[in-house]
Amino acid sequence: MDELRILNEAKVPGALETLDDRILAALSSRQREASAMQRMLALAAFVSLGGGFVVGSAAVPPAVAASPITPLIPPSPLAPATMLRAR
Repeated sequence: MDELRILNEAKVPGALETLDDRILAALSSRQREASAMQRMLALAAFVSLGGGFVVGSAAVPPAVAASPITPLIPPSPLAPATMLRAR
């Protein structure tokens, strides 16, 4: 019981009185930074997508037929394309 009375009568250090204010200020600044970072990431995504769309539609290379994956092996007679040509 005496310990509680001693603690009750003790003066609170001045740094403890401003501790809550400093913690809440730091939390609010972190929240502002987080929301600003989300906005910047969204802006970067839109710029990236827009740039890809512009470059993809402006510089269209000519279409080229793909070569077979295995040029040294003859096509299988049971492949659908060869079965359709036989008719």
